[in-house]
Amino acid sequence: MFKRTLEYLTMADVPFKQLAYEQVARVGKAIASPIRLEILDLLAQAPSTVERLAAAIGHSVANTSQHLQVLRQCRLVTTEKAGTFVTYRLAGDAVGPFLLQVRTLAHARLTELAQLRQDVLARRGALEGVDSKALVARVRRGEVTVIDVRPSPEYAAGHIAGAISIPLADLRRRLRRLPKDREIVAYCRGPYCVMALDAVTLLRTHGRTAHHLEYGVAEWQALGGRVVVGDAPASSR
Repeated sequence: MFKRTLEYLTMADVPFKQLAYEQVARVGKAIASPIRLEILDLLAQAPSTVERLAAAIGHSVANTSQHLQVLRQCRLVTTEKAGTFVTYRLAGDAVGPFLLQVRTLAHARLTELAQLRQDVLARRGALEGVDSKALVARVRRGEVTVIDVRPSPEYAAGHIAGAISIPLADLRRRLRRLPKDREIVAYCRGPYCVMALDAVTLLRTHGRTAHHLEYGVAEWQALGGRVVVGDAPASSR
C-alpha cells in the first residue's frame, strides 16, 4: 500500500513540476533579449516613460512599448499613470539584484564578454576603472572628487554618497567649477555604459587627472557602498 501511494505521488508530481518550470521559464524568455535587458538596466537607474526609454535605446516608441509589455506580463516591470503619462519602474526590490546577478554570471562564464570590454577600453585609450576600495579610501581622505554623469533624474533616484551630479551634457560648461588639484572619478550606469569614459576623455583633454569607475549604483550598493536618494543641492547644479 505504501509503495503504491509513493508511486502515485511521484507520478502526480511530474505535471506540477512541468507547469512550475514553464512559469519560471517565462522570466528567462522575457530577458532573452538584449533590448529588454537594456530597458531593465535603464529602469534600474530610475523610473521612466516609454518615450524617454525609446530615446535612450535608439528604438521607436512602438517597438519599445512592445518590449515593455513583455516585461510587464511576467511582472518584471510595473506602471504608474499620471494624467496622460505612464511611468515604468522595476516591479519590486528583487528585480534589480536579479539583473545584477545575471550580468555577474555572464561575466564569470563568458570570456567573450570580458574581451569585448577590454577591446572597448583599448580603442578609447582608457585605463581600467578605479578599484572600489581605493575609491572609498580616497574619498574619505578628501583626495577625490566623484562625479555622477548620468541624467539628473537618475542621480536623484539614487547615487553614490558624496558624488556630485554633473550630467555628461553639462560637463564642458561646468568644468571651471571642478577643483583642479584633485583627482576626479566619473561613474555612470555600470560596466556597459560609456558616458563615464566620455567624461574622462573630456576631463583629460582639459588637463584634469581623471579616471572612470566601472561600477554603477547597483554594483556599488552590492559591494556595501552607501547610496543616497535625493536631488542635487541647488549650489552644485
